[in-house]
Amino acid sequence: MPAPKSSVSSLFAAIFGTLGFSVLAGVLTTVMVAPAIAVTGITANNTIGIFESLPEYIQLNAGHQQNEIVALDKNGNYFHIATIFDQNREEVDLDQMSDYLKWAAIAGEDRRFKDHGGVDVPSVIRAAVGGGNSGGASTLTMQTVRNILVQQALNSTNPDGTTRSDEAIKADITKALAPTLDRKLKEMKLAIGLEKRYSKDEILQAYLNIAGFGGNTYGVQAAALQYFSVNAADLTLAQSASLIAIVQYPTQRDLQSPDHYKANQARRDVILNSMYAEGYITKAERDEALATPVDANFVKPKATNSGCLGATKYFAFPCDYVYNSVFELEALGDTPDERKAAFKRGGYTIVTSINPSLQITATKIVQASAPKNETRFQLGAAITSVQVNTGRILVMTQNKDYNNTLEGGGKTTTAVNFSADIAHGGSVGFQPGSTYKPYVLLAYLDSGGGLNESFNASTLEVNQAKFVDSCGGPWGGKFKYKNDSGEKGSYTVMRGTAGSVNSVFVQMASKVDQCKIKKLAESIGVHNASGAELSTRPACAIGGCENNIAPVTAAAAFAAIANEGVFCSPIIVDKVIDRDGNVKPGQNANCGQSAVSPAVANTAAYAMAGVFTGGTANASNPHDGTTYIGKTGTTDNAIHVWLVGSSTKVSTAVWVGNIKGKQSLRQISVNGTQAALLRHVIFRPMAQAVDSFYPGGAFPPPDPSMLKGSGTTVPNVAGKTAEQAKAEIELAELNYQKGAKVDSDLPAGTVVRTSPGAGESVPKGTTVVVYFSNGLAQALPDVTGEDVTTAKNDLNNQGWTNVVGSCETNPTPSPPDLTVYATDPAPGTVVSKTAIITLHYYGVPTCPVN
Repeated sequence: MPAPKSSVSSLFAAIFGTLGFSVLAGVLTTVMVAPAIAVTGITANNTIGIFESLPEYIQLNAGHQQNEIVALDKNGNYFHIATIFDQNREEVDLDQMSDYLKWAAIAGEDRRFKDHGGVDVPSVIRAAVGGGNSGGASTLTMQTVRNILVQQALNSTNPDGTTRSDEAIKADITKALAPTLDRKLKEMKLAIGLEKRYSKDEILQAYLNIAGFGGNTYGVQAAALQYFSVNAADLTLAQSASLIAIVQYPTQRDLQSPDHYKANQARRDVILNSMYAEGYITKAERDEALATPVDANFVKPKATNSGCLGATKYFAFPCDYVYNSVFELEALGDTPDERKAAFKRGGYTIVTSINPSLQITATKIVQASAPKNETRFQLGAAITSVQVNTGRILVMTQNKDYNNTLEGGGKTTTAVNFSADIAHGGSVGFQPGSTYKPYVLLAYLDSGGGLNESFNASTLEVNQAKFVDSCGGPWGGKFKYKNDSGEKGSYTVMRGTAGSVNSVFVQMASKVDQCKIKKLAESIGVHNASGAELSTRPACAIGGCENNIAPVTAAAAFAAIANEGVFCSPIIVDKVIDRDGNVKPGQNANCGQSAVSPAVANTAAYAMAGVFTGGTANASNPHDGTTYIGKTGTTDNAIHVWLVGSSTKVSTAVWVGNIKGKQSLRQISVNGTQAALLRHVIFRPMAQAVDSFYPGGAFPPPDPSMLKGSGTTVPNVAGKTAEQAKAEIELAELNYQKGAKVDSDLPAGTVVRTSPGAGESVPKGTTVVVYFSNGLAQALPDVTGEDVTTAKNDLNNQGWTNVVGSCETNPTPSPPDLTVYATDPAPGTVVSKTAIITLHYYGVPTCPVN
């Protein structure tokens, strides 16, 4: 913006006083016309020396422009999400501007633009002596130079990529606009250099694209859209002149306020008359334009809608996540500071991974299920879906609307992205509840555990000193907990996973290094949303510790389990297109095998499938042909509830909870549904919508060796007392169960046998039933060879009172008549005294009648 007339006059009076009238003209002429001429004389040498000490080169680089965030719709077309800019500018070519606009700029700001070489010497001389303002002393070229210098001053990054301080930026802007001799001479020389390097059309185009038009609006295209809702090519004569009327004093003549209309019209009319005087327009055109008042009917403003607040409905939170991911885009620079500075300069089209159809569907589902206007407590809910084998974020939405203004938008809005961690515009995360249990399962399987191993769910207290932790600890004291549904008795790991039995997972965790749980979880992206280290306290085994997770983190971690342990970092930018149309890569998901092996991941997935088939997420099973694995989660007092589920294609995390406060979701209903059950209300239709786009297939089978695990052998406890047997069985990591008493010749109360039997290899935790002697049995004596009457008497005398005979006739060969040849049971068999003893003998030629 040129300095006021009085400042310009005094400035050039200073130049005149320093160099002298004739010398100034001589210097300018020499530099413009014959820079290579050898000049003699001390005065000429000195004046040329002043110019020689100034820079002479400046480049017409593109200025700050708008960035556009888009997604691809189902037809592969760009779907607009948001426009973000540091300066509202959209550069266009000269042939995309109205001729009226070009003529207005020349007639209003620099009538001799086509004739001078960057500096209009007659205007400079007139300004120096305080006379006239024919076109002003600053040419369009000089104004272009000044605007470029201001834009350079606004650059927030140093050449080495470091961030410039606000103080340094302000100082450079002040220097670029200061009404000093040095600044004006610098502008002149740079303008002369600009004219040597570029054509008049290129300079005019640069000027019209860089000039300020009030507020944060730069360039004629942005100004035309903002003030008249048309493109620069479609501006009328009156509109064109009204825009150029702004450039000298934007704060007084822009069209953002009706208070400026009168001043704008006054300057516009001057420009219209100049255009007529210069022959650009006819008298009729001028008169028609002069008759058009600058008023509310003339100005047709269009909201600029910069930033995520102005994003397309339902897409503000993906926009916010993109904005907070700019520092990760290597296509924009080598360092985070360089990337942020590049994005600030703008001109990029950011193509996101968001699926527009699913994003709209998801937002409608979550906002209908968890109303944003709930007043009894601060209800929050979020859905995040991540593609399994790419890490691409397909859906990111929540029940609250987006508003990041200082004054806010009331209780129905928030600037916090519930799906994201704090580094990406989110919160410090939410306690995960039992959705943390799969990481315990991974560590247990990796340490040799098996799905068919069992634990006593009745165990509701452990000594934390039992927990090994090579990262932290040692831990101590009692850890008391409860099972959510009061489960008791023996549970296999498989059954305990489906039912989310706390006791099973606490005991599983006690068998492994807590550090292993942490490291395996970290290898699939699990981290505290706040950036803090993951805790390894034993309570973390059931999600009841200080680890707070963001939904996008949970979705990506479960995607890795579904992907045979291959983890892809969650990403939202597919590609970047720069202002020249060059396509550059987006975020790198860095997909690769995690510390979770395929065998461990597949076996864990096999167990986690039970959650959706009769387990705690049975109500969320979409029943559409796509298999899901996953886990539910409920924190203490149901402050937060989760459901994270994944097919082989897409992993989705649903969180419902208290944004603030501790309202139990089991103690309040929303839309007639217990709030704790909203996760199911949200997840099932969301899964069905996802599956319609990305139908999943079958999961790989579990590793057979991980079904039984490392196993153990049933000890031989025959003849032992109950206490001895119990101790040996539990030492073998098996569950002891007292069975019935059985007939035995062992002392009453001692062990006769077990089931499974001694020596069998079984999964750890298998229940072993122990059978005890009743002391009422004895080995049957051998009475074969005795006649049947003697044999029967002998058995009766020894206590077997239920003795019967079984006779056969015509034996071949013929043994002695009525002689016992066999007994049932056989001799030596331990048998109860009440058992039936059958004596087998022959009758010759016939059997006697008993």
